[in-house]
Amino acid sequence: MRFLKGHGTENDFVILPDPDNELDVTAALVAALCERRSGIGADGVLHVVRTKLCPEVADQADRAEWFMDYRNADGSMAEMCGNGVRVFVRYLIDAGLAGPGELAVATRGGVKRVQAGVEGDVSVDMGPARVHGESVANLGGHEYGGLHIDMGNPHLACVIGDPVAQLDLTHQPGFDPGDFPSGVNIELINAVGPRRVVMRVYERGSGETRSCGTGAVASVVAAARLAGEETGTWSVEVLGGTLTVVLDGTTTHLAGPAVIVASGDYLT
Repeated sequence: MRFLKGHGTENDFVILPDPDNELDVTAALVAALCERRSGIGADGVLHVVRTKLCPEVADQADRAEWFMDYRNADGSMAEMCGNGVRVFVRYLIDAGLAGPGELAVATRGGVKRVQAGVEGDVSVDMGPARVHGESVANLGGHEYGGLHIDMGNPHLACVIGDPVAQLDLTHQPGFDPGDFPSGVNIELINAVGPRRVVMRVYERGSGETRSCGTGAVASVVAAARLAGEETGTWSVEVLGGTLTVVLDGTTTHLAGPAVIVASGDYLT
């Protein structure tokens, strides 16, 4: 089985080219691919399929040729991945399946518009952030209040006073399952300067990751609300680098590096 490996600010993915939807991408296969000792190792899998061949997103086929069938490291399906969709587009361009410029990508969270050159950073219109009120994360005996934010997938973004670098995220923080019946991505955030935040994230189905694109946007939305700002360009420092998030009052944009680092054959 052919694969590639890519990352966006060290949020890494196994890419499975499968234009005609011929692979049987089971949860067990995804978990085996993402295992860092016995597999290739990744935070998730980007299954590359023509949209028209996938019944669950067939209604998007008239707007987007390619479907990003994203899977978490444990094999579960996810609605959207901000870093993943940028790496997905970098693969399409490098493989000659799409040209540089603006490209539409089908996801379980709806069609996303992505802007990419022949090389360099990739920017994606993430759509509007929907805030559904407040909730609480529990970690190390502390309660951290945050915002329930929908970026096509669920987030609990907590701007906190404790230094995020010192937090133990080896285990999932607690959360209210009544607020998040399908689980949640939890961001712990420090505001460290004007329109600048530091973020760590525990992703459902993957654990702590070095970066999370949708989480970066959710973090900025939470920090901007505290700062009383509705628009502006923010820097988000994650373990794997720096992402840029733009709030324009109607939608959100995420920009950052997307790199393909390897390709090969996986022996099943």
